[in-house]
Amino acid sequence: MKRPAVFLDRDGTLIEEVNYLHRVEDLRLFPATATALSSLKDAGYLVIIVTNQSGIGREVYGERDMHNVHEAMQKQLDGAIDAFYFCPHLPCDGCRCRKPDVGMIESAMADFEIDLERSWMIGDKRIDVETGFAAKIKTALVLTGYGASHKVLLDSQPNMIVEEIGAATAAIISISSGQNHPQA
Repeated sequence: MKRPAVFLDRDGTLIEEVNYLHRVEDLRLFPATATALSSLKDAGYLVIIVTNQSGIGREVYGERDMHNVHEAMQKQLDGAIDAFYFCPHLPCDGCRCRKPDVGMIESAMADFEIDLERSWMIGDKRIDVETGFAAKIKTALVLTGYGASHKVLLDSQPNMIVEEIGAATAAIISISSGQNHPQA
């Protein structure tokens, strides 16, 4: 049976933005992250991280470093994340997996039975919103991370613009249950 998914950017959306995060000791979850992801799981959503990690391609850090960060996140979040997908390529490489292209979402679609019509993309950057548009799913921009500065760069408006991940997930759950929700 197909389930809706929430595709989430990592840095600036779920965790504090750290330039080329690769050390577990620099990992800082936003205060609302754990509750937000737990609420999504309780509402029946798949929780899937899609993250550009060009620091690997730039040789700033290795793939193992990134996996260590993901393992630490998963531990801090009590296993709430169903899958992590990452693109290690540079922006100039032209790969299909790098956001705003949809390669990571396509990989998730191959691994899970996803109901795209009820799915969302949440992130703090223009490319996250563009990824959602390209995948033809609903979009939410959070104003944490780069969100406040990227809000003005958008060519098209996302379905919602909210302060942080907790507000985004509460609104998504409210929408999916047919309740009214405040537009941020």
